Amino acid sequence: MRLVLDTNTVISGLLWKGPPHALLTAAREDPNILLHASPRLLAELADVLGRRKLGAAVSAGGESPEALLQRYLSVVITVVPAPITPVVIADPDDDHVLACAVAAGAELIVSGDSDLLDLKAYQSIPIVTAAEALTRLPQRP
Repeated sequence: MRLVLDTNTVISGLLWKGPPHALLTAAREDPNILLHASPRLLAELADVLGRRKLGAAVSAGGESPEALLQRYLSVVITVVPAPITPVVIADPDDDHVLACAVAAGAELIVSGDSDLLDLKAYQSIPIVTAAEALTRLPQRP
């Protein structure tokens, strides 16, 4: 199953327990769960991980922002985003998630962002929360 995770989902999965963390764990353990990201989404992740407001959460995990980024890079496939017309007028940065999903042939877009979740789907790709994504993953034996 091919997934694109919005940056907010990746941050939550790297720094805290809960459904986003379980999703990242599932991707590390199951070779049939493929995570995709674009260079722009990875740059955004690196930027957000380095922000002061997340410093305490990053430090609490005992890893540097760079180590967290490397951990994510070890399970993600980088794709060149597809050209799309603007969709999320309220937050144009969200269009990068959609463009990445189209390029990856994603089966799910996973986000906690209400602008994306309100779309419910883009080009027949469902947009769901991490908790919903976990229910849609193939069952492991």
